[in-house]
Amino acid sequence: MSETEQTTGGAADAAPLTASAQEAMAELARQRVEYDDADLDLPAETPHGIFTGWYEDAGRTLGEPNAMVVATAADAGPAARIVLLKGFDARGFVFYTNYLSAKGRQIEAHPRVALVFPWHDMQRQVRVRGIATRVTAQESDDYFAIRPRGSQLGAAASDQSQPIRDREEFHARVRELEDRFADRDVERPEHWGGYRVAPYEIEFWQGRRNRMHDRYLFTSRDGSPAALDEAAEWSAVRLQP
Repeated sequence: MSETEQTTGGAADAAPLTASAQEAMAELARQRVEYDDADLDLPAETPHGIFTGWYEDAGRTLGEPNAMVVATAADAGPAARIVLLKGFDARGFVFYTNYLSAKGRQIEAHPRVALVFPWHDMQRQVRVRGIATRVTAQESDDYFAIRPRGSQLGAAASDQSQPIRDREEFHARVRELEDRFADRDVERPEHWGGYRVAPYEIEFWQGRRNRMHDRYLFTSRDGSPAALDEAAEWSAVRLQP
């Protein structure tokens, strides 16, 4: 059988889309939400001040405003996933993970990462590019100590991103740790901790009617990570939609 015949045969054997599925796919090109006609009003002069103000707005509007996309680079290509922001100051954005996970290994090999805060219901997004480095062991210990005990056990039990036979195998690991730490605090695994993304670029995006969006891009003047609360360290430019 030729390569062409194999390809054709495979397509012919695929189950046809239902009428409702075909209709849903056909509607994709016409599906849109019309944004408001609000002007972008930056509440401060520094990236730190602007993000703080916007995050305060998001906290009043969204159920999980600290959910953010983290995009990393790998030999096989880019990878992205949603994690939770757990710290923010003039140094950057902090999240926690297993250092031996796929994202952890990718960051160790390629520390330049991108973040996106997809605040759809506010018609806003914040886009960040920066360099990720590990936070101190003390910072990781302090955060791990305030996590719910179940989350601590889950982090200690998981070889994150590695295959496992079934859910019961994982639950057995958790039960073993419950017994081990029955009368004491759960210890933070050495391979679990935080990363701080120190930005060298941050964009504030406001949706507007007819896709004529407002965009302001802050770039560090020397192209390397800079303190987010130092206006002199940043240049700002308005971008076309």
